[in-house]
Amino acid sequence: MGTSWITVGFLVLMFAGFYFLLIRPQRKRQQDQAKLASDVKQGDRIITWSGIYGEIVSADEESIVIKVESGATIRMARMAVAQKQPDSSK
Repeated sequence: MGTSWITVGFLVLMFAGFYFLLIRPQRKRQQDQAKLASDVKQGDRIITWSGIYGEIVSADEESIVIKVESGATIRMARMAVAQKQPDSSK
């Protein structure tokens, strides 16, 4: 009888460990990514998940158009934004 409680306790402890070490941080990253994607606006300098650097020329609800160094423009999904570039004017 005592061994079964130890087993159940161990399983609960393992699940709690997985939750706090894997599931919770992943959800936080997803929420941060969704907030970043919704907050970008025209004029922001960004880096995409594929490593493209550019400046947002226009944005709508689902996509953005970025201008790259060569002058070309590319339409991408908002969720393709990995990060904003630090402001170099400071």
